[in-house]
Amino acid sequence: MANKIIELQVEGMDCANCAASITRFLERKGLEEVYVNFQTKEVRYLENEELLTSEQVKQGIQKLGYTVVEEDTQRSWWTLTRKLLFGAVFTTPLLIAHLLMSVGVHVGPLHDPWIQFALCLPVFILGFWHFGRSAWSSVRGGVPNMDVLIFIGGTAAFVYSLIGAVLQQPNFIFFETSATIFTLVLLGNWIEHRAVKQTTTAIGELTQLQAVKARRIMPSGTIVTVEQEEIKPGFVLQVNEGDQVPADGKIIAGEVTVDESMLTGESLPLRREMGQSVVGGSLVVQGNIQLEVSAVGRSSILGQMIELVKTAQQDKPNIQRLADRISAVFVPVVLSIALLTFVIGHWGLDWTARQALMNAIAVLVISCPCAMGLATPTAVMVGVGRLARNGILIKGGQTVEVLSQIRQMVFDKTGTLTTGKFRIADLAIKQGSHAEITGLLYHLEKHSSHPIAKAIVENLASQVNGTYIEWKKVWEEKGVGVMGVDQAGNEYQLGSARILDEPGEEKSENSVFLTRNGELLASLHLQDELKPDAAAALTYLREHQVTPIILSGDHQEKTATIAAELGVTEFYAGQLPQQKLSIIERLSQEAPTAMVGDGINDAPALARATLGISLSNASQAAIQSAQVVLLNGKLEHLPRALAISQATVQTIRQSLFWAFAYNIVAIPIAAMGYLNPMWGALFMAFSDVVVIGNAIRLRTRRIPGVPVR
Repeated sequence: MANKIIELQVEGMDCANCAASITRFLERKGLEEVYVNFQTKEVRYLENEELLTSEQVKQGIQKLGYTVVEEDTQRSWWTLTRKLLFGAVFTTPLLIAHLLMSVGVHVGPLHDPWIQFALCLPVFILGFWHFGRSAWSSVRGGVPNMDVLIFIGGTAAFVYSLIGAVLQQPNFIFFETSATIFTLVLLGNWIEHRAVKQTTTAIGELTQLQAVKARRIMPSGTIVTVEQEEIKPGFVLQVNEGDQVPADGKIIAGEVTVDESMLTGESLPLRREMGQSVVGGSLVVQGNIQLEVSAVGRSSILGQMIELVKTAQQDKPNIQRLADRISAVFVPVVLSIALLTFVIGHWGLDWTARQALMNAIAVLVISCPCAMGLATPTAVMVGVGRLARNGILIKGGQTVEVLSQIRQMVFDKTGTLTTGKFRIADLAIKQGSHAEITGLLYHLEKHSSHPIAKAIVENLASQVNGTYIEWKKVWEEKGVGVMGVDQAGNEYQLGSARILDEPGEEKSENSVFLTRNGELLASLHLQDELKPDAAAALTYLREHQVTPIILSGDHQEKTATIAAELGVTEFYAGQLPQQKLSIIERLSQEAPTAMVGDGINDAPALARATLGISLSNASQAAIQSAQVVLLNGKLEHLPRALAISQATVQTIRQSLFWAFAYNIVAIPIAAMGYLNPMWGALFMAFSDVVVIGNAIRLRTRRIPGVPVR
């Protein structure tokens, strides 16, 4: 039996470095498929009891300073909100007294060093425990985080002030700085946590689509209510108007109109009848059905969507790698700068010990490695969420970046640009009336199972008006056409140009001819039916410097016709599967190239391209075959996918620029003494909020052609 994925809920992760500590611990133990997300507080790994039991995993995570939430685990009363309020109560008097003193107003008791000590001590103990535990855990994990800097800065200010109070040196006392540093950083963390929740709304919205209960029809006919987790493939469920479909399945009785907008981005309700499939999570707008369950949980379409959105950050974009390398050495570098600031300032620039220490503390508290760590995951989470709400699934953060850089987009023809159906483009009647000819075409082709014959019957069904022709004999010759003899003895032939005695007619793979006793009555030309949104999608690509290319195994003439109709200048026809792969490989070497196909027979080409994009009506095979899946199979969502991915990468670049620029500018200013540590703590506390706020803006940002969902 294959090992299963273990999921844990872990409290106490505050930033990307916290997640990195747990990831490193689990990977060092040899576990595979490790995924840690501090935003959703999830830890997942592939079970391997031989290497590490689940209890050992939990104990190891708890030793790092984090809490594994069990079913019976009670939420800690000592929440971040309560910590912030507690710190604010004691810090506010100190801060007010300091600000009043700076403008010449003295509040006597609040300037007594021991009263200041008494007010600062509770905040220091809180900060020492909260930030110290996180700092120590990160150091043990080998990835020092921002809390190391906050802990050292706040502790240095407190200890230095305590020494000043004992020695009765007023110039050495700045208890308000220690208390304010801890409280302001708690405020920043509180705002950050509230903001991070808004970046994960797509997961919550998708999860809410899972029906809590379902009505199961027992073999006896009795209907019983079952919980979501009890549903299994093969169950027969009763789904009524107003219900959410509990699981993927096939309708075995009834018909319904369902709303799949949250799943596929399709705004209009869709009709589903007996024998057709419905997707779990869709809403029944009208009708009632009996449903035979085909997939539940992670195997269902909704389950796979949730998994893809959850793991979107697991595959980091290339743009994040520089930030990761800098973040890994950031804390040791800042500690070195702070130490140099004190040493050079005090002994090289003749600063007082108090001034040198204050500048060093300012360097510690204004530095913010978390902003660099947050820039990519928050933007990717919001961008992937917006894509999911538009029926576009993206596999991993790197896919978002690759999609934004695509310069060539290769399309399969049949089923991708066309519907796979034929329409009558031209009917030329040589002899007889229109009604007579259409009747003959319809009643002859009814006797053939050839796709072209089926297309003609479908096209003419509404025109025959119940006419009936009684044949004496009807037969089909493979590769030629359908033959029939009527009651008068006339022999009709309907098929390719092979039935013609005279070579004068234009011969085409898509042309069909009708003769009577060897005499031509009519000819008709069939054409692939273009998808209604194909032209607009390809126009958008050209306008945004993406070259559309058609790659088809179909005949030259058919492919050339479709290419001309869509304005595509580069196309390849009559290509065998191996030839398709060679062309895709060559194009991908020339420029970043995406292959767009139906996700089943195009799977090899999808895998060979820089990026595979599958047009699918929510089929599981399609979801597994490409990096990008358009769930409703509509090409109009292709421009949306491109636009949202470009906006996401732009947001990442903006946030990384802010994170780098902030630290590059702020650290020298603090080192030179132009920034009070309290202001440094305030700026640092809100630097993360700026990055997260920029990511949240992506949720409702106006992107041309993309609705806000």
